[in-house]
Order: sequence, then C-alpha cells, then structure tokens
Amino acid sequence: MTRTLLAAAVSCALACASASTLAATAYVSNEKDDTVSVIDLDTLETVETLDVGQRPRGLTLSRDNKLLYICASDSDTVQVMDLATRKIIKQLPSGADPEQFALHPNNKWLYISNEDDALVTVVDVDNEEVLAQIDVGVEPEGMGVSPDGKWAVNTSETTNMLHWIDTSTNQLVDNTLVDQRPRHVEFNKDSTLLWASSEIGGTVSVVDVEKREIIKTLNFKIKGVHPDKVQPVGIKLSSDGKYAFVALGPANHIAVVDAKTYEVLDYLLVGRRVWHMAFNIDESRLLTTNGVSGDVSVIDVDSLKVIKSIKVGRYPWGVVVA
Repeated sequence: MTRTLLAAAVSCALACASASTLAATAYVSNEKDDTVSVIDLDTLETVETLDVGQRPRGLTLSRDNKLLYICASDSDTVQVMDLATRKIIKQLPSGADPEQFALHPNNKWLYISNEDDALVTVVDVDNEEVLAQIDVGVEPEGMGVSPDGKWAVNTSETTNMLHWIDTSTNQLVDNTLVDQRPRHVEFNKDSTLLWASSEIGGTVSVVDVEKREIIKTLNFKIKGVHPDKVQPVGIKLSSDGKYAFVALGPANHIAVVDAKTYEVLDYLLVGRRVWHMAFNIDESRLLTTNGVSGDVSVIDVDSLKVIKSIKVGRYPWGVVVA
C-alpha cells in the first residue's frame, strides 16, 4: 500500500512539474528572421529559436495549448506547430497574406484576415478546408472572436471600420466606423465590450457589442513624446476587469488604463516600436514585443514596473503564452 501511494505521489509530482514547465513558455514571432523565439518564463531567457514560414506575424493557440497557429504572411499560409515536438505538422489554406487571426471557442473555426484581398477567410482547422470567404473593407488587419462565440470582428485599415460577422452564418451584418487605421480588437471576458485600436487616429474605441456603437474614445498623451508617435496597436485586458494595457507603437510605451473608468493611469517605457502583448498564466506578468529593438519587455502587473528585457529575433511581432 505504501509503495502504491508513493508511486502515485511521484506520478502526480511529475505531472505537476510537466504542467508547470508547459505553463511557463512564451512564443514570439520574429517577422524579419522567419523564426519563432521560445522564452522560458521561469528564467526569463530565450531558450530556442524555431524556423517557420516567411514573415510570421499573428500567433494563436488551440484551446488545449497543444497547437500553435502561425500566420506566415509572405508564405500565404497558416502553419500549425505541435508544441510537444515544436515541429510544423501542417499548413492551412489561409488565403493570401494572412495578417492576424482568431480561433472560435469551438476550437475548430479559424477566422483569418487577408490584407491583400480584402477578405476574411474562415478555415476548419480539423478538416483543413475553407468554410467561407467574406468580403470586408480595404486592408483588413485585426481579427477577434467574442468569448461567447457569437461574433467575429475584423478591422480594415484603409476603410477605418470594424466589420461584424455573425459566426452562425458567416455573414457580414454590420460595420462600425472608427478612427484612422484600426489595427487590433479585443473583447472583454463577458463579450459585452470590444476595444479597438486606431493606429493613425491615436485612439482606442470602446464599443458596446449589443448596439455595435462606440461608447468611449480614449486618447493618450505622453510627456516628451510627439503626438504623431502615439500609435495604438495591441490591446490586452486583464481577466479580472481591472486593467486594459495598450501598446503605443513608436511611442515606445504601454498605456495602463482603468478598464472600468477608462482613466489612463500610467505609461510604462518599454522597447522600441512595441506591437503586441501577452499575459503569463496567472497574469502576474505582461510580455510586450518590441519590433525595432528586437526584444521582449516583461512587466510586473502588480507593481506596474518593467522588470526585464529579453533579446529575441529581428522585429518581434506576435506573442502567446502556453
């Protein structure tokens, strides 16, 4: 009996250790190197560099964190990496120039923005087939799917719109006009609000999902930084509803916003040309990809301080944590 209990305890410990290891890894796309950097989040060091397709940008994970989807924009494909082996296992028919994408909560439908063709392509990742192609505005970029699975929203950089796609029919049903060059969208946890960044407009719009109307427009002013350099791109919302973090591009700062009052609380200096962000598993740290400086900044969320810079490849763009 004692031996059985000991074996069970050892097995449990090994499983927990394995889970801890898997939970402490970040993947960063480097668009100039055609690689993905692997960061150990316990040591905060880059531990591996993986060759992928040309100009990798958007990254997303399967719901079980076993697969990494990679927008290989100049290869005109979405690559699928098995994270157990860190090998590419298949290529999905993504349409031309995939930029960003979002996976439906059903873990099957991938919504992909095709910048060159003004389309959103919907792919069944299991069957590797295109389910629909939806006409949207000029230069589609950002892509988000609501946590409740009802909406897919695409941003068109030139048309300056958010395009609302009903996922039950894959039909475009509405458009919301926002400021110039919308780049990214992020739903809140209960799918009631959508945050959308406008890079050239220098703003973030908060949109009521039910009405598909803007209820708040956020502006950003950083002392000593010219307003033209304040170009919002990536957005991350903390799951507790406390903070919204906004990457401000060539302003080299992250704006910290009270997600309830919409007050800008602080600006955190990070690397040059910050693009996108990801939380670690318990959201105690936030990672930012800094394109021009070729590094990842690590922010301690509790203190709102940058605690580390991690060197990765050239022009890091997307980041996820598995």
